[in-house]
Amino acid sequence: MIKTNIKHLLQPVPQSAFASTALLLLRLIAGAAFVFHGWGKIQTPFGWMGPEATIPAFFQFLAAISEFGGGIAWIIGLLTPIASLGIGCTMTVAVHMHMLVRHDPFVNLTGGLSYEPALVYLGIAILFLVLGPGKFSLDKKIFGERGTG
Repeated sequence: MIKTNIKHLLQPVPQSAFASTALLLLRLIAGAAFVFHGWGKIQTPFGWMGPEATIPAFFQFLAAISEFGGGIAWIIGLLTPIASLGIGCTMTVAVHMHMLVRHDPFVNLTGGLSYEPALVYLGIAILFLVLGPGKFSLDKKIFGERGTG
């Protein structure tokens, strides 16, 4: 029963080829961005924020893994809901830090820090968490689609 429930969570929601193509393009673009954002963090996963960081090393590690590993997972469409949960949690913290702790604006018209990118990535993570990666993914190949067996 638990194995079946986990499989169900990893099965993408059935989508048309057109919608799956859009999901694939979004996965490739956002996944590549997270691989780039996570690359420097994964080099020093327990201390990428520096010695004055108020975020514990373990949470820095989780953020580095979710960004770098989650980006790779989005690109290939493997374990997409798990990757999306990790990225979503990381982006929730980023939105909190920028919006409530640093008081950065939603959009900074002078090019400075804002919480817009983190909020947009959080929205993408929620989209993949709900819909899955689409037909063109390893999740579909390995686990099938919901409702098809």
